[in-house]
Amino acid sequence: MSDLFQKQVAENHAGRPLADRLRPAVLTDVVGQDHLLKEGGSLYRMIEAGWLASLIFWGPPGTGKTTMARLLAEKVDLHFEQISAVFSGVADLRKVFDAAKIRKANGRSTLLFVDEIHRFNKSQQDGFLPFVEDGTITLVGATTENPSFELNGALLSRCQVLVLERHTDQSLQVLLDRAEQLEERKVPLQETARSALFQLADGDGRFFLNMVETVFRTGDKPLDAEELAAAISKKAPAYDKDGEGHYNLISALHKSLRGSDVNAALYWFTRMLDGGEDPLYILRRLVRFAVEDIGMADPNALVQANSAKEAYQFLGSPEGELAIAQSVIYLATAPKSNAAYRAYKDAAKSARKNGSFMPPKHILNAPTGMMKDMGYGKDYAYDHDTRDGFSGQNYFPDGMKREDYYNPVSRGFERDIQKRLDYWAGLRLKKNQEEKD
Repeated sequence: MSDLFQKQVAENHAGRPLADRLRPAVLTDVVGQDHLLKEGGSLYRMIEAGWLASLIFWGPPGTGKTTMARLLAEKVDLHFEQISAVFSGVADLRKVFDAAKIRKANGRSTLLFVDEIHRFNKSQQDGFLPFVEDGTITLVGATTENPSFELNGALLSRCQVLVLERHTDQSLQVLLDRAEQLEERKVPLQETARSALFQLADGDGRFFLNMVETVFRTGDKPLDAEELAAAISKKAPAYDKDGEGHYNLISALHKSLRGSDVNAALYWFTRMLDGGEDPLYILRRLVRFAVEDIGMADPNALVQANSAKEAYQFLGSPEGELAIAQSVIYLATAPKSNAAYRAYKDAAKSARKNGSFMPPKHILNAPTGMMKDMGYGKDYAYDHDTRDGFSGQNYFPDGMKREDYYNPVSRGFERDIQKRLDYWAGLRLKKNQEEKD
């Protein structure tokens, strides 16, 4: 811990929130971002070279984005200016740019930190470009959203994107040690409650310190886990139903189901519910999964997924969520096959390529005399009248070779389907041989 930080701790700054009092005074006091700040890290190399590129800090809340930007400005001797995209508009940006131009003319450069930069629209983001290009400002934007989706390509091409990591239990422990040093006492928590405190933080250092401060204010009696839950407000999960978190978690659920990991699938399912996801959205994906990744390996999977949807709509929440969980379990533990999905894709591709072919006349109905005279329905073999219940006739267009789209896997119900296909293929081969003879 730096001498500057120890001095800041000793001063105590009464009346300020604990998280603010423990705000790092120098970059070496920043916790949890060693991959950027330690030797070999991107920011370490920039600082060693004595310059700073325009940056986009991408990471979850409470990982030190604002603090790092402020300390970087001090380290490379830039004027620090901070705005929030939530509360700022075009007029505010114009004032900031005008002031930065004056500073530049007087020999001082500006680091402009833009919190939640993804909130600016395309035209507002474009407004940064000339000032970044001519060096009027060094831009450091902070976002919790994937920059690839939320920021203009032109702006991204002029910035380096640095990923900030959520706090681990180890880095949160460092923050707790500092808080206890500041308060000159241990946080009053029983061991089970202490473990729960780390879990509730969800990787957010600022929220973690706010919880620690609340516990300190409860007195000296150590709280158990239940008393801790009553003393603090649970942090809302880091989940944006319209952003990347939405797609990341549904992808995690889908791939856990495909990988037949029932426990991981249940975890991601409940994470999405806890984040406020619409259960009907999850159900739509489960129905899709049943036909795409299970298909005919277990045809009952689609029945289970649809039944879960009907049960949820009938019972509502939270009772109906158990039906969704049951469907998740069924789908995760079912045999998997994408043979039907691949067959559909291959057949669709062939249909687009050979779409002009007419069906062979022998499988067409002949409702009029003229059509009968034209050969419609001639020589059609009614399968039920054949010895094996299988005529082996050609049902593809006359000008098109027979193609195979559906290739069952050797799992689940598709093993039985493959036996049927092999049996019919044998009969078809035998019939063709007899016709040649």
